[in-house]
Amino acid sequence: MKYSVDSKGFFGRFGGAYVPEILYKVVHDLQDAYKPIIESKEFQNEYESLLKDYVGRPSPLYYAKRMSEKYGCHLYLKREDLNHTGAHKINNCIGQVLLAKKMGKTRIIAETGAGQHGVATATVCALMNLECEIFMGKTDVERQHTNVERMRMLGAKVHPVTTGNMTLSDACSEAIRDWCCHPRDTYYMVGSTMGPHPYPDIVAKMQSVISKEIKWQLQEKIGRDYPDYLIACVGGGSNAAGTIYHYIDDDRVKIVLAEAGGHGIDTDYTAATIHCGTEGIIHGARSLVMQTDDGQIKEAFTISAGLDYPGIGPMHADLAEKGREKVLAINDDEAIYAGYELTRMEGIVPAIESAHAVSALKKLTFKPDDVVVLTVSGRGDKDVETYLKNKKMAKEYGNF
Repeated sequence: MKYSVDSKGFFGRFGGAYVPEILYKVVHDLQDAYKPIIESKEFQNEYESLLKDYVGRPSPLYYAKRMSEKYGCHLYLKREDLNHTGAHKINNCIGQVLLAKKMGKTRIIAETGAGQHGVATATVCALMNLECEIFMGKTDVERQHTNVERMRMLGAKVHPVTTGNMTLSDACSEAIRDWCCHPRDTYYMVGSTMGPHPYPDIVAKMQSVISKEIKWQLQEKIGRDYPDYLIACVGGGSNAAGTIYHYIDDDRVKIVLAEAGGHGIDTDYTAATIHCGTEGIIHGARSLVMQTDDGQIKEAFTISAGLDYPGIGPMHADLAEKGREKVLAINDDEAIYAGYELTRMEGIVPAIESAHAVSALKKLTFKPDDVVVLTVSGRGDKDVETYLKNKKMAKEYGNF
């Protein structure tokens, strides 16, 4: 594959493993262990069985008739919102918890923004009877209260993080600090295609089930196994990586990703890292980072807790730099409008993260026979209060 990770964990010049000395051994142990384990027949059989019988895969590929008519294309929605726990995050957590158990780890930690990765981690830990602790920014604890209570119901301990702007980036930093204190028995379950090698590769591989299914589902529905466009939202980049994984080297497929513009890329209130970031190190990997001239991480800003990250996975930094991905910045008001639009036109309430991807449709021009696959990465139950609180944005932007 032209765009795949190399043996040292780099996608082009992005990636690698920049970790404190105390984590050197545990990260290298993971680098040595992960491929033999996940490529084994035993792992694959257990993983696929749980995806089918526990997660509920395959997730449907749904033809959105009314939205197709509106945007002048054949629009299919990959329904990751219908997975157990309500998002794509469970695909990765199922795989990583099996990996952690086979490595003999007894304690799982994770970071979370919107709470979907936290819920998925707490879910698989309950399933596997493992100790679970989740780090979540205090801002996100307040705006995603329902998900916090779900995690606690599942037996996880939730730590509200009060440093920085108390969102996803700060939760990641706190999880890494904890990992430094407990390297022997603890497995850090990273939720996105970020962090030191091999996490970007592990998460992409676990999420690649999305594009694997898209291939045979399209073949079944339209007689060919590729679309003209793939669209997904991107923060750290896990659902985007899964959506495009089996199409990266297929030049017939245009890749369009939607990152969170917040109040606009020309303001200080944005999370659009690919538009506004520069090369730097964040959470153990070289990538694009929103940072000051002297290398201090800037605070990201967006209405979407799951996209509220001042970096981007190294895989996407590389693909964007090489022009393989077209990345659009979607502002808060555009995302809220798109969320209402999908709800009213197709009866599907998307997570605000996914609504960013839906909003990308307005910014593209399609031919009538174009086949477009858009991943609805999560359901919007967790965001109903945010939608209601910001309904005025949708009214100002359109007629709802």
